[in-house]
Amino acid sequence: MTTAQPVTPLNFPSERDGCPFAPPSAYERAREEEPVSQVTLFDGTPCWMITRHADVKAVLRDQRFSADIRHPGFPFINASRRALVAGQQTFIRLDDPEHARLRRMLTADFMIKKTEALRPRIQGIVDEFLDRMIENGSPADLVTAFALPIPSLVICLLLGVDYADHTFFQERSRILLNNEAAVEDVGRARDELVDYLAELADRKRRDPDDSIISRLVARGELTEREVASTGMLLLVAGHETTANMTALSTLALLREPEQLTKLRAQPALLKGAVEELLRFLSIIQTGLPRVATEDVTLGGQTIKAGDGVLCMLATANRDEDAFADADRLDVARESRRHVAFGFGVHQCLGQPLARVELQIALETLFRRLPTLRLAVPFEEIRYRDDMVVYGVHELPVAW
Repeated sequence: MTTAQPVTPLNFPSERDGCPFAPPSAYERAREEEPVSQVTLFDGTPCWMITRHADVKAVLRDQRFSADIRHPGFPFINASRRALVAGQQTFIRLDDPEHARLRRMLTADFMIKKTEALRPRIQGIVDEFLDRMIENGSPADLVTAFALPIPSLVICLLLGVDYADHTFFQERSRILLNNEAAVEDVGRARDELVDYLAELADRKRRDPDDSIISRLVARGELTEREVASTGMLLLVAGHETTANMTALSTLALLREPEQLTKLRAQPALLKGAVEELLRFLSIIQTGLPRVATEDVTLGGQTIKAGDGVLCMLATANRDEDAFADADRLDVARESRRHVAFGFGVHQCLGQPLARVELQIALETLFRRLPTLRLAVPFEEIRYRDDMVVYGVHELPVAW
């Protein structure tokens, strides 16, 4: 790569070495000292790491940076990520106009008005799993008893997937999102999920209903394998992200009791508090990948056509130029400018649904369990540094 200034590449990803809610300190130092800097990926490939809020937004809205994995130079952070997307060209890995055409097939299902109408149904699901957790008694693992099954059931209902199969797709999702998984295991899990959803698409063709998969099939614009690949993306992302945000948000609030007290005393803060938690925690911590299709100058560096780029959402969301006292959780903060869901045309399609699920789950949990607390020392919590979606592997709680 040709650069305007000499840089010292950092091996990527870096290990977390401080607060478990914060990105690795190496990324935060880069934001302060060299916000557009080179890193070296697992296979020795050089890549640019973009760490400031303004620069991340600039890249994500710039059509000269492509999300299409077919472009030479597209960055993969490990071999399992490359294996996961091999042969699976979903709309998030395409550029406009093809990206826009496929995304529009799903837009109506995730519009704010549509997801707000789901509130009573989601509230019932939240109450059901919380009732069950309480009935089974304290202590409990909040992940398996509450945080994971809620978004799993919701996305199953929307897609038309049988929730009775949740063990099947959750186990394969864990393999797909495991940065340390063997390439062959990732390929097998991907193929098994696609086969499962292709069979479901075929059943929906013969016996249609009002589910997303059924309506995609009925449009007649996609093959069953394309429907299945889209369904896999929605199924995996639709439960893993919200599940981990729910558990990690609960842990963060239990760790900051004064913020939890403020939230309980002022319920009107809830929606803003969810935005602050999204900013503060930023569970996609290894960045959004792009590749330059033209030479671009950014932050004093020349990013050449064919150079890979990683947009670091977690460091952008802790940029003091965008959020004062950014390393502090403040449930009363105005945080709507965060980039936890990405930015630009590729920003997360399901963010309205995620917001509703998080708002209902957190409000109900802390209202119904006023004595909720950790059942183990904070230092014993195991974090998902080995996974694409950050969070906790389990969260033992008591009440």
